[in-house]
Amino acid sequence: MLLRGLSRWLKLSIVRGFTPPPGTPRPAWAASGFRLQSAGIAGIRQQTLVAVKPDGVQRQLVGEIIQRFEKRGFQLVGLKLVQPSRDVLSEHYHDLQEKPFYSALIQYMSSGPIVVMVWQGCDVVSVSRTMVGDTNPAAARPGTVRGDLCVHISRNAIHASDSVEVAKKEISLWFHGSELVEWESCTRKNNYNV
Repeated sequence: MLLRGLSRWLKLSIVRGFTPPPGTPRPAWAASGFRLQSAGIAGIRQQTLVAVKPDGVQRQLVGEIIQRFEKRGFQLVGLKLVQPSRDVLSEHYHDLQEKPFYSALIQYMSSGPIVVMVWQGCDVVSVSRTMVGDTNPAAARPGTVRGDLCVHISRNAIHASDSVEVAKKEISLWFHGSELVEWESCTRKNNYNV
């Protein structure tokens, strides 16, 4: 009901200068003072870091992974192929330094090139984590990247930031601000009805 009222109200509000005739009923949420943010929908420009790990690059999964994010309606704003240094990897995985697999992880992640990307969209951090699937491919649901394309936890093809705060840190570690491109997608209006 809320969505039906929201879509009707947005359709009327999109016409610039349109004022509903006196007595036109307003949805309860509008009468209560609820307002969408100026961008249209809260979190529409949220960003996350996604990286295709060395096994994903070697297995030529980059295109399929990009396609999944594009089909979901997210916008690519940064992309590069890099051979990561141990210093950058140590910073990226600093939370795992005490884990027994840490040195093997750093060795594996520095064994070949990776593709790092910044994706933007509504709730992109949480949605991308769902799309990626469980860290262990054996436990990942079908339809997720890891559930469909991976077979072992040590070669799970993809990384995605696990929170908005972590995404901001990871993006600043892998990208300079000038490497992120702000552009207006022609599908944004259709995807988000703004």
